[in-house]
Amino acid sequence: MPGGMLVRGDGDDSNLHHNHEAAATSSAGPMIKIDVAYGSAQHQLFVPSHSTVGELKKQIAEETGLEPDKQRVLFRGKEKEDDVHLSSAGMKDKSKILVLENPTGKVKKVEEMANVEEKVEELIARKESKVEEIKETEEMSKAFAAVGRVRKEVDKLSERVAAIEVAVNSGTKIAAEEFDVSAELLMRELLKLDGIEAEGEAKLQRKAEVHRVQGCHETLDKLKTRNSNPFHDSNKAASVTTKWETFDSGMGSSTAPPPQPMSSSTKVTEEWEKFD
Repeated sequence: MPGGMLVRGDGDDSNLHHNHEAAATSSAGPMIKIDVAYGSAQHQLFVPSHSTVGELKKQIAEETGLEPDKQRVLFRGKEKEDDVHLSSAGMKDKSKILVLENPTGKVKKVEEMANVEEKVEELIARKESKVEEIKETEEMSKAFAAVGRVRKEVDKLSERVAAIEVAVNSGTKIAAEEFDVSAELLMRELLKLDGIEAEGEAKLQRKAEVHRVQGCHETLDKLKTRNSNPFHDSNKAASVTTKWETFDSGMGSSTAPPPQPMSSSTKVTEEWEKFD
């Protein structure tokens, strides 16, 4: 190890003494033995006397598994900072230190766990958001398809109403059942549109089809009225009058015109004429 040798107590004093002497003769300088108490365990470390507490913590981490930033090194009841040298802190050969787990280390660990949980929640939220977006896209596609199917039927019914209008305008009598059936078909498409759940552009398309159906229904009602009463339209109604009209004067009169004298060129005869 850098700066010294790490030795475990195994109950063999001769080996321990030999290792200690070997460490003491290393080029790293004089070595001192530090007794470390961590929890219920006792450890013996050999470190250079000029090491810092921070360097001692690294060797304690190798021995105990407790990371240096999570250690609190107490000597004679006082915690020692990482940059303090062992000799300056009063530690010498066979000194005893107490190692505790730093509460800030636990807090840091808790914070790390909280960060992990937060990231997991964020990933879950993103996944749920993506699933929701896919669901909304699927629902919108279904709404577009449903409105499209109704639009095709409304196109056919619109052409049917237009054909009825042409017939009525031309004076053709249309059976009343034709108006009733057409109105029923329009109402069915209106109910279909009412049952479509749509948002955004799909909602606007559904609204447009609703207006089309309503417009066809209103036109059909007017045509039905005209079909049942051909003279309902005053512009095309027959004009009836009791006045006699004189075409040369252009004036109307309520009395019959007086008899006009026969023209002198008219010859009256009672003779029978024979035609060969």
